Amino acid sequence: MPREFNRSQRVSSQIQRELAIILQSGVKDPRLGFVTVSDVDLSQDLSVAKVYFTVLNADASVVNDNLTILNQSIPFIRRELGRRLRMRNCPEIRFLFDDSVERGMRIAELISDNNSDNDIG
Repeated sequence: MPREFNRSQRVSSQIQRELAIILQSGVKDPRLGFVTVSDVDLSQDLSVAKVYFTVLNADASVVNDNLTILNQSIPFIRRELGRRLRMRNCPEIRFLFDDSVERGMRIAELISDNNSDNDIG
C-alpha cells in the first residue's frame, strides 16, 4: 500500500504552517501588509522552497514592496524556520507572488457580468 503523502509534501505543509506564524509574529516590519502564505512548493531534494504569498487588497506597487521586504527578511525567516523544523538543512526560500486569487475574482466578475447581460436581453 503506497503512502498518501511523500516526505516533500509533508515538509512543505509544515513549512507553510511555520512561515505563517513567523510572518505574523516574527517579522516586525510595519511596512509589511497582510501577507498570507498560500502554498509552498518544495523541491524533491528538500533544498529549495518556493513560497507563494498573497496580499490582501493590494495593487502592484504594494505587492512589489512586500516582496522586497520579504526578500530582505529571508535570513531571519530561515533562521527561525531552522529552529522550528527538525531537519538537518533548512531549505533555501524564494518568495513568489500568487495572483490566482485576483485572477479568480476577475473571472468570477466577468462571468457575473455576462450572466447579468444575458438575463436582460
